[in-house]
Amino acid sequence: MAGTGEARKLFLASGNAGKLKEFRALAEVSGRKWELELLPGFATIPEFEEKAPTFAENAAGKALYYSLHSAGIVFADDSGLVVPALGGAPGVYSARYAGPGASNEQRIGKLLSEMKGLAGSQRNAYFVCVIAAVRKGRALAVVSEKVDGEIADAPRGTHGFGYDPVFYFPPKNRTFAELRAEEKSMHSHRGKAFRRLLEVLR
Repeated sequence: MAGTGEARKLFLASGNAGKLKEFRALAEVSGRKWELELLPGFATIPEFEEKAPTFAENAAGKALYYSLHSAGIVFADDSGLVVPALGGAPGVYSARYAGPGASNEQRIGKLLSEMKGLAGSQRNAYFVCVIAAVRKGRALAVVSEKVDGEIADAPRGTHGFGYDPVFYFPPKNRTFAELRAEEKSMHSHRGKAFRRLLEVLR
């Protein structure tokens, strides 16, 4: 599929330049020569409402919706934090866990408050990322990856975003926010999912 110049370009269904930068770094690490761009005119397209109960449905729905506005391959992701002891919360509501417009600090604050008194295996958690790639309404790939960890008692580290400061990763004895960007991309749910996507599209 990567045989032509057109097929080697991927459009991210987002207006978030920060997310594009992260995916570009992941593509670079993968060694695959893909050109990544934000979907042209994204801001002028009515927003896709992510209201499905699963990460896969949200990612696929978003990619299918925005692919109708492009001739190229459009990809979209949905990811979040899952804490089994909280019944799977924050889950697909990870970005809206503390209400619309809440800051990362407020979301982390609510999570730590909900987990007060939990110890040992009750603090187990995992990040999930599902990425879907679509061309003109036809699904090309849907991949999923996860990474296991624990919820720390308090935030640690200044890197990353979202719940990274409280996501403790035992193999490195640090939170995701304490890992260098290259380290995180090797182990993160998004890094592993994106590498799988590029393998499938190859």
